[in-house]
Amino acid sequence: MKLQLEDQQWRVRIDEDELQQLLARETVTMASDAAGRFRLQAVVHLHDGAIATLEGDAAHWTLALPGAPVRELAGRLPTRDGLTFELQGEAPGSALQIRFDVDVRDSARRLKAARKG
Repeated sequence: MKLQLEDQQWRVRIDEDELQQLLARETVTMASDAAGRFRLQAVVHLHDGAIATLEGDAAHWTLALPGAPVRELAGRLPTRDGLTFELQGEAPGSALQIRFDVDVRDSARRLKAARKG
């Protein structure tokens, strides 16, 4: 899993193997020990709800994504189009936009290999 954070926009990018984990109702985890200064941990999983949710704190957070759109995205691979979720904040301007996508290069490589095999 790769994370890109910019102001109120986060990008969560996974590869095909991680997508299969999510579809199997498993979690995908990313961790960094930040050169021994502190530990960051991010967990992503699917749930049956209709909206994305975010729980935890800055050092350890869990993102739960609605399963239906992720399964639909999986059926369209390879595609550059990802999913966008917006989490409403309590204060004006604090909404968080989350873009979720699957590494297109990984998908294309796998599709090409499958066609050759």
